[in-house]
Order: sequence, then structure tokens, then C-alpha cells
Amino acid sequence: MTKKSPLSKEAVEHWPEVFKDIDVQVVPLAYLHSLRVTFVDGKIWDIDIKESKKKGQNVNLEDVLDDMFEEYEDVIVNVDFRLDTEQLKTDIQKRTQRFMKKRK
Repeated sequence: MTKKSPLSKEAVEHWPEVFKDIDVQVVPLAYLHSLRVTFVDGKIWDIDIKESKKKGQNVNLEDVLDDMFEEYEDVIVNVDFRLDTEQLKTDIQKRTQRFMKKRK
């Protein structure tokens, strides 16, 4: 029986040798690219986290998300967390290289 990945197809295709078998329980907020929030009435909010950071909107993302989920929890149908897979891949490769150098 194959376990379905909680990651999007696009994320898995970006780096399949790592993402195809990964079991995601927690993702650091630093790797969130955007959110897509779907509501009961069919409205969809696309929240571009990466763009907000570029514009210098330095807010505590965790607090903002907690507040949003608390306020709208009864009318949210789905939240799609979209990862910055390029940044995640870069960071994993850097840390792996450092780790492998230390082991030699």
C-alpha cells in the first residue's frame, strides 16, 4: 500500500528523490511560500507570504496565522500550505554538505 504524500504534486516533481517519500508533520514557517484558504461560501484567499516579506511587511507570521485561523475557523474548508521548495532544497543541500565534510 502506497502512502499518499501530503505535499503537492508540484513539490514532489521539483525534487522527487527527497520529497516523494517524505512524511511531513511540521514545516517551518520560513519555508512557506504562500497559503490558499478556501471558505464555505466558495471564496478563496491567496496569501503570498514571500511577496509580503519582500515588501518589508515584518509581522509575526505565526501570530497572524493563529489569529486568522481562530477568527475564521468555522468557515474555513481547506488551507493549502505552499512550500518554497527551491529554498528548502538549497538549505538541505548546504546542510548536508556541511555535515558530510565534518564526518570525513
